[in-house]
Amino acid sequence: MEFTEWIRGRTDAQLRALVSARPELITPVPAHLEGLASRAGSPSAIARVLDRLDRFTLAVVETLAVRDGPMPKERLRELVAAALAGDEAEGGARDAEPALSAALDRLFELALVYGPDDALDLGPGVRKVLEDPAGLGPKAVDAFRHHAPEQLDEMADEVAPGTEGSGKERLAAALAEPAALVGSVSPEARGALDQLAWGPPTGRVPNARREVSVASARSPIEELLARGLLAATGEESVTLPREVGLYLRGGRVHRGLLALPPPLEGTARDRKLADRTAAGQAFAFVRSVEELCERWSVEPPGVLRTGGLGVRDLKRATSELDLPEWAAALVIEVAHAAGLIAAGGGVDGEWLPTSGYDLWRVRATADRWVTLALTWLHMDRVPGLVGDRDDRDRPLNALHTDLRRSSAPGVRAATLGVLAAAPGLAPARDSVLERLAWEQPRRRGPLREQLTEFALREAEQVGVTGLGALSGHGRALLEGGEPAEVLAPLLPEPVDHVLLQADLTAVAPGPLTSELNRWMTLTADVESKGGATVYRFSESSIRRALDAGHGGEELVSMLSRHSATPVPQALSYLVTDVARRHGRIRVGTASAYIRCDDPALLDQITADRRSAALRLRRLAPTVIASRSSRAALVDSLRAMGYAPVAESLDGDVIISQLDSRRTEGLAPVRAVASPNGLDPGVATAAVRALRAGDAAHLARREPVDAPGGQVPRGPATATISALQEAIKQGVRVWIGYLDSQGNATSRILEPARMEGGYLTAYDETRAAVHRFALHRITGVAGL
Repeated sequence: MEFTEWIRGRTDAQLRALVSARPELITPVPAHLEGLASRAGSPSAIARVLDRLDRFTLAVVETLAVRDGPMPKERLRELVAAALAGDEAEGGARDAEPALSAALDRLFELALVYGPDDALDLGPGVRKVLEDPAGLGPKAVDAFRHHAPEQLDEMADEVAPGTEGSGKERLAAALAEPAALVGSVSPEARGALDQLAWGPPTGRVPNARREVSVASARSPIEELLARGLLAATGEESVTLPREVGLYLRGGRVHRGLLALPPPLEGTARDRKLADRTAAGQAFAFVRSVEELCERWSVEPPGVLRTGGLGVRDLKRATSELDLPEWAAALVIEVAHAAGLIAAGGGVDGEWLPTSGYDLWRVRATADRWVTLALTWLHMDRVPGLVGDRDDRDRPLNALHTDLRRSSAPGVRAATLGVLAAAPGLAPARDSVLERLAWEQPRRRGPLREQLTEFALREAEQVGVTGLGALSGHGRALLEGGEPAEVLAPLLPEPVDHVLLQADLTAVAPGPLTSELNRWMTLTADVESKGGATVYRFSESSIRRALDAGHGGEELVSMLSRHSATPVPQALSYLVTDVARRHGRIRVGTASAYIRCDDPALLDQITADRRSAALRLRRLAPTVIASRSSRAALVDSLRAMGYAPVAESLDGDVIISQLDSRRTEGLAPVRAVASPNGLDPGVATAAVRALRAGDAAHLARREPVDAPGGQVPRGPATATISALQEAIKQGVRVWIGYLDSQGNATSRILEPARMEGGYLTAYDETRAAVHRFALHRITGVAGL
């Protein structure tokens, strides 16, 4: 049976399953089913779908690939059963039946295998994509294709005397039954064969293309080369022909297979405890992102000339967030991918919060976490690589473009999928890697293992897992549920008060509300974190709040309102004293000037030796001019112990708000596809278009005459509804359509799908598939 005809004979449901599992086949939608079959056999499409197969299903494909033509299902079952554990008893075949049936159903669905049970075959192109299936080398005719004809004739005369045909054909016929040749070599040569039998089938030997005969062979390798049991593929490389490998394996294709994935091993966790732990981590992660954005609002780090964040800025963020460096890099990368921070601010550039941060900040904590967790799950950036070095031995900085890895989202999803398969279990790292190696054997390598380790570590930090086990809200996140509803009851209840103490500290007995947390961070410095956060008030922190526009009385009032204890006298005195001195000195633009109603205070400044660098000049009893900029003058006076404020040209005080600095950010990361593959509606429309196009392709109908009379006309809403119903019912319709000159024409259509303002349909009046602009359709009538 031809593959195209087999595809054409699939039901609509089977075609929908095919394009849903392999969406690349309909990007864009082929014109007909023959085009779909051709695309399904392209090397790139085959390689992508093979990468999604588990170890057992891939082994079934490899078993079929070893044979050139079709294979009966019974023979396939025997080969698979022999590779399963316990194949010496009847249990091997019994265990093979359900697993083989499930694997074949999957392969039929993916169009990798087709045909009846007595002649199963691989789809076109699959054998070419599979290199060394099951660790077997090339067939003899391919292994010796680069040998000279006269050399092949000499080898054939020795290993198959008296046979007819070319040297390559005679040698291939002799190797098809290699028992006698293998039995004639020394034990040492047989040992060398056994080392290559189960793969890899290649090896390196010096002077592999040497000319040697059976009589002149002096070493085990020469014995094998002389008999054709090894074929030279280069000056120092040899390979084991496939026929010889199969003989050495005793007719088996695989040494051992597992029909089911290997069981996960690890530590059992109480699921409620794991959920609560993960919720605590989720809350902490949200607060870390918020604290990072708040700090960068005031003191944004610069953007490196090569892009990214400087090492010193990362270390500062690590210290401020009280996190390990890898965790701080994770917070920064997720915030950037979520569109909460971006580069902006000037010519050199600074990393600033975006306007999207303000919208994110006012949402509920559970919703904020879902945004961050989805961003982490789907982003192609790898924060774990921060601190490593690239191929040119240059350091990889946070927020640098070199941190992108296209395979990262898939590895995270696959890793969480493994955790989801074992509820209440914290699997060991090696067990997870072993499971992933079985689920996706073609996607292996050092980078993939590294990405898996990063995924496990980061999932715990983000709060997707707790104590190593997948949490309930993490499962909802992975399966497309409502993680916010699952997480919200587990989050700690924020408190709206602190405990003020006489030593100028305040203790937060739990997580503060968002607004109170911002206010406390502005007014005091965080001294320690943990179950209870300790804040310390100081002259600089009080002045920071005053600079942001708060008054002294307002600060005392806020402290009284949000403190469960009376405001200590020392704290009240501190606020009052700093507020009394705050703003007495005004700094404006001359380049800059100092203005103060108290001449004695200006005398004190001019007499101070530390002001010499400012190059001050007294213009009046209450005014001093300086050649320094206003910002530099303010900073210098504060360093000298004064409390100046900046003022505008109109004499108004310039208030530096904490969140005043913002930039425009990029759109946050979004999932590119649903976890279950293609959207069902898109798959249905694509299959309908394929069927219509294929019918036209086969029938090659001549254009039909358009109906006579007035073209259909009607309201736009009625037209859209009629077309949607025609698509749903699969019936033909008569439409009026305005051409590019505005002339109304009649068309008879078989609608397939409608999207983006266009209708895709088979036009019987033109005998071709076309796209029609919906706004040009004047009306619809039935036929």
